[in-house]
Amino acid sequence: MTNIFNGVIDRIKTIQTLMNLTDQEVKILSQPKKIKHAKLEVDGETLSAWRIVYNDALGPGKGGIRYHTEVSEDEVKSLAFWMSLKTALVGLPYGGAKGGVKFNPEEKTTEFLQKVSRAYIKAFYNDLGQNKDIPAPDLATNTQTMAWMLDEYEKIVGYHESAMITGKPVELNGCNLRQDATGHGGFIILRELIDHSQDLNKQSTIAIQGFGNVGSAMAKFLFNSGYKVIAVSDKEGGTLNKNGVNTKNLILYANSHKTIKNFANGKPIDNQELLTLNVDILILAAMENQITKENAKNVKAKYIIELANGPIDPEGDETLNQNGIVVVPDILANAGGVIVSYFEWVQNKTGNIFESEYLEKRLHQMMEKAWHKVYELYKNKDNIDMRTAAYLIAIKKILEAEKLRGNLD
Repeated sequence: MTNIFNGVIDRIKTIQTLMNLTDQEVKILSQPKKIKHAKLEVDGETLSAWRIVYNDALGPGKGGIRYHTEVSEDEVKSLAFWMSLKTALVGLPYGGAKGGVKFNPEEKTTEFLQKVSRAYIKAFYNDLGQNKDIPAPDLATNTQTMAWMLDEYEKIVGYHESAMITGKPVELNGCNLRQDATGHGGFIILRELIDHSQDLNKQSTIAIQGFGNVGSAMAKFLFNSGYKVIAVSDKEGGTLNKNGVNTKNLILYANSHKTIKNFANGKPIDNQELLTLNVDILILAAMENQITKENAKNVKAKYIIELANGPIDPEGDETLNQNGIVVVPDILANAGGVIVSYFEWVQNKTGNIFESEYLEKRLHQMMEKAWHKVYELYKNKDNIDMRTAAYLIAIKKILEAEKLRGNLD
């Protein structure tokens, strides 16, 4: 895998120039606060695992745990950095963290996954807690994973602490909105983008790369609101229908076949084809580094919404900018997940249970507020893209907190 963290450092250097950051400020932004690595022993296998808190100036660490063959310290550091910016951007009382275990969960039994989840908590429980670092689901982890982790944590510490982890089942003090939260937040941002763009409307064509929890949730919101999705892909392949993909049927197909490859009502396409389709909006909901210097020049979409973390590398970003393609960055577009995790955490800590309607309204308010902050800076400051605008806002907030704490001169 390409060294993702090199891309993070490149972006920090760009921001350094724009903000006239000192070397001390750059050092704080370039180094995680805490890196923890462990070897998990599960059924005779040894699995590498990480938990990294990147910055905690604004509050405890917050971030998901992923199970994937490509998990590495480099990847987890990058994800934790982006989460630090994301929580700062949307105004949550959190820092940024991330975790992962390197293995292929698709090849494993439910029993093995439970053992991995419990082993992860045994390795890192001292570093976790409602006021220290709060995990959540990510790639190949879900409500059941969080339930196992909560149970293991509470067995070890000897008391209940629901707020130590979010994304739990509703029966274990989870939040109803959490399952679709990232897709829901992305849908709110897409509507804002259309409202603020003269060349977009409800008939604009949309393609979605990635059809996991986030991509399928986004597709559901789009379909239910009458938007036109003409192509969707997952890692196995995809489907193209210029009259519009029935994503409601596609979700049913994916649930039963574990892929959308060979979906009957459309022309088969692969991931690379989807990235270069002539559509109005391209939604990236898969993995990191999907658009790079190699393929960025072939992207024809007018607008890109990043629902995945880091799906465009810095060189790809530069090419897209030069070609006039507007990118709505991940730290804004996919913030719905951590916002609803915050709602769950607040409910668990306080014992207050809020109505779903109220929480949905708050999600809309917080996503829209973040959009307007970023969009107004993007429009009013010369020669910056939306990602840079989002980074400027988030980094300014983090550095102000570090300064108030006495960690900066």
